[in-house]
Amino acid sequence: MMLAVSSVGSDPGPCRRRTGGYARRVDGLLLDWYAREARALPWRETRDPYAILVSEVMAQQTQVDRVVPRWLAWLERWPSVDALAAASPADVIREWQGLGYNRRGLNLHRAAQQIAAYGWPDDLTDLPGVGRYTADAVACFAHGAEVLPVDVNVRRVSERTGHTFSAASAQALMDLGATVCLARIPRCDICPLAEHCPSRGRRYEPLRRQSAFEGSFRQRRSATLRLVAASARPAAELDPEAVASLARDGLVQLDGETVSLPA
Repeated sequence: MMLAVSSVGSDPGPCRRRTGGYARRVDGLLLDWYAREARALPWRETRDPYAILVSEVMAQQTQVDRVVPRWLAWLERWPSVDALAAASPADVIREWQGLGYNRRGLNLHRAAQQIAAYGWPDDLTDLPGVGRYTADAVACFAHGAEVLPVDVNVRRVSERTGHTFSAASAQALMDLGATVCLARIPRCDICPLAEHCPSRGRRYEPLRRQSAFEGSFRQRRSATLRLVAASARPAAELDPEAVASLARDGLVQLDGETVSLPA
């Protein structure tokens, strides 16, 4: 399989695209820190593109600590693309419950069906629900492609330091952004890059937070889907607006006056 990425090359080992003492010091400090402080995430122990794709989709807008046990359970149940492709949408939706944003699970299932039928595409963004970051993450972590997957943590560290990092630093950047170079009050006192960071000591305005889940339409959708996942329900017993929204997303189906998960 060939993957379309934004850079070329295939050496998964530490890469020094920039020359000069400064670039080497920054990269070296980051990778030394990562060797000591890396988060123990099970998907970092595999090069299986399917397993990595599952981890990346699950981790979108979901805390990593919550993802770990769900990823392990998912891979135990559906250890391959073909296994997931053969599953029913209803089983996938039920397994996804609690991770939130249920369309992600349905898109992952559709992506597996597409891969099982036609093979991995050259450009993973051709798969349902796969954007540029996820495609680059699979290319980098599964195939060692020299492309840096840029998520919010990677972008934050890169912008604050003004440094151009290589793909070899991807996991380290994600951990640094998640645990040290925080969005509002970075922990510069323990940052391995502080000495070389022009933003050292700065504080930042609070980011616009997502609207509260409690009392929201998202909560109504979630509650409705949870009821239907437990068993098919008469439409009259359910929130009609939530049912209509879920049906548009393909998460439920209406059969007469009964609402159920898609077969």
